[in-house]
This record gives sequence, structure tokens and C-alpha cells, in this order.
Amino acid sequence: MTASPEADLAARIAQHFHNETRPLGIAVSGGSDSLALLHLLAEWGCAPLRCVTVDHQLRKASAGEAAQVAQICAKLNIAHDTLTWDGWHGQANLAAEARRARYALMADWAVLHGLAGIALGHTRDDVAETLLMRLARRAGVDGLAAMSPRRAEGRITLHRPLLEVRRADLRLYLDVRGAEWIDDPSNSDGRYRRTQARIALDALAPVGVTPDALADVAQHMREARATLGYYAAAEAKALAQIQHGDLLIPAAPFAALRPDIARRILSAGLRWINGAGYGARGPDLDRLMAGLAAGQGGTLAGCRVTAHAGTIRLAREYAAVRQVCAAPGALWDARWCLTGPSSPGAQVRALGPEGRVFCPKWRESGLPQSSIEASPAVWQGADLIAAPLAGYPNGWSARLCREANDLQAMLLSH
Repeated sequence: MTASPEADLAARIAQHFHNETRPLGIAVSGGSDSLALLHLLAEWGCAPLRCVTVDHQLRKASAGEAAQVAQICAKLNIAHDTLTWDGWHGQANLAAEARRARYALMADWAVLHGLAGIALGHTRDDVAETLLMRLARRAGVDGLAAMSPRRAEGRITLHRPLLEVRRADLRLYLDVRGAEWIDDPSNSDGRYRRTQARIALDALAPVGVTPDALADVAQHMREARATLGYYAAAEAKALAQIQHGDLLIPAAPFAALRPDIARRILSAGLRWINGAGYGARGPDLDRLMAGLAAGQGGTLAGCRVTAHAGTIRLAREYAAVRQVCAAPGALWDARWCLTGPSSPGAQVRALGPEGRVFCPKWRESGLPQSSIEASPAVWQGADLIAAPLAGYPNGWSARLCREANDLQAMLLSH
């Protein structure tokens, strides 16, 4: 006997979350996909739930839509929060900037409320549309690969339990409950690429290029990406070494790697240094790879990459951390923790060229001048108190809160 559509959806939720009992967040815009996820998780009922809506303030109706989601949550006895974004200044790519802002806001929100993860309503249709859009951008394996059902994002996990479900099935599920969803007018605005992709999919259906077919292709590409990541992680484990926060890779073995494997290691190495959630743009990575092949380096994504004496060095760029400051004991540049004697009013900042001149023993570290100047130091106003990596500890120590295993994990996870 075949299970009912509702039972199938419920089973997918239970299979994805298993026996999860930790508090879980849900991102709900009010559209059919996220609203169906909200109802499914409410009926699942195994973990305490908290809902969030991000209002990008790009449409007059957005605040009312967030309030509508709040009302639905109140009826389901689920706490709801609205987060607002006002960071759009008419520059760069609106969709990309809004997406980055949305995920950053939600991640901070999840940590604030002690949530183990955030559930997102992405569907099989989203996978197909994304693949089609990325085909137009001539994306490679990673760009064409399907989204992962689970993905670590800092201290939380993003959950996508509906990736194998069609949007039409979720709307039928809502219709049965008499639940009305919000139709965002931008979803039918032909100026947006995702809308154009949906129109293109309708046109391609007669030749068999359907959402299901494209979603299957994206799944195959995800498997290929995982395989490449596995071999890249193994090579990185064998080659990469850490020197006081810099990443060192022997140039000859790196040059002998298959280009895609080398590129993955380089991209992950940059993220290992700068802590970014996403890698550098493909064309920029290609230029850096070409430079390394010619024995040259460059700067990219806040990192300085050099090739000297048979070694490729990935290090933090001073310009990227010049304005970064933190309290002693707190994370500086998302990877260093400096501790020492009580020093009221002290701050952790980059050593810089002005601090290096007060550290005559800095060469004993083995680090190049550029790395030393980008290293963390303790300042009290304009006075240098300590620079542990530059041979001037003065009772202070610097701990790198990132390990070689983290580099391998970056290559294995997507």
C-alpha cells in the first residue's frame, strides 16, 4: 500500500531530523515552501521550535508579510522573530547581497537563542532553477552541484529536509489544511534571473529538460564534488603545514596535482586564513593559480600568497586586518586568542609596521615581514604592550584557534 503524500512528507521530516530534541530554528518568508515546512515541523513536534522572518525592506508589503507569518506562528504556539536588513545601497548584486545578509542575520539569531540549527524550505524546484542559472554562468562542478541537506555554517547547521520534494506537492499539502501562502510579486518579475529560469524550464519541458531531470543532474554533480573533495583533503593533509598561522605548501608537489584538486586546496586555504564562508570568485582563483604556476604570487580575499624558495605561503594580508580589534581573551580576526596579565584598556590589533620596529627579534619567528605585520599584538592606545609572534611576549601568549584538520574539513564539507 502506497503511503499518502502527507505521510511521505512527514516521513521525510522524521528521517532528516531523526531523534533531534535540541531547539531548532525555522526560516519562514510566508511563501509556500517555507510555510509548508513550518507546518510539517510543528506536526513533527520532537524539538522546540523558533521561527524567524528576515525583512529586507525592499518592498512596502514586506513588513506586513512578516507580521502575517508571526500571526501564523502564534496560532501554532511557536515563537517568532522578525529581523530587518537595511544594508542595500544600490551597489553590487542585490540578490547576492540580500542572501549574504539574510544568512548572517539568521546565524547570529540562532546563536543568540541557543538553536542547534535552522531549517530552510528549499525544494527540488530550487535545485533545478539554481543549476540552470549557474549553467548560464559557465559554472564548474561545485556550482552545478545540488545543495546539501545539511551544511555547517559557523556554529550552527543549516537543514534542507525538502530537497527531494516538488513545490507543487507542498502547495497541495497546504491546500488540504486551508493554509494560504504569500506570493512574492518578485517571483513573477521577469527582471530576476530565478524568474527567467522558471520560464525557461517551462519552455524546455517538451524536450525532457524538466525540474526533476535537472535535479537528478545536480545530485550527480554533488556526488562528483564530494569525491573531488575527498581526494583534495587527502592531498592537503599530506602537503600543508602551519607556521604561526601561515599555511605552507611545497610548490613542486602542488604543481604536480591535478588542476581541480590544486584549485580546491588553494580556495580552502584562503578560507582557512580569512574565515570566509564562501570561496573566492572563480576567475580570481584562476588568475592566482596562473601566477603561482609562473612562480609569482598575489593577494586575494584578504590573503597574501607568495611563492619563494620552493614553498607557497598563504598568509593574512595586513590591509585586511588593519582596522580589526578585539578585547584580550576574545577572538581576533576570527582565529587568534591572546591572553596575558590584566591590562585595563588594552586591545588586540594588528602589529603593523609601526609595531614591528619595536620588536627587534621578529626575524627569529621565521615569518616574513608581511606576516609579522599582520600578526596580532596587544596595544594600549598607541603603546605596544606585547607581540607574542614577533618575539616580544611580555607575559602574553597567542593561541591559533584553527587547526590543519579544519582545512581538511573545509574540503570535505559543502
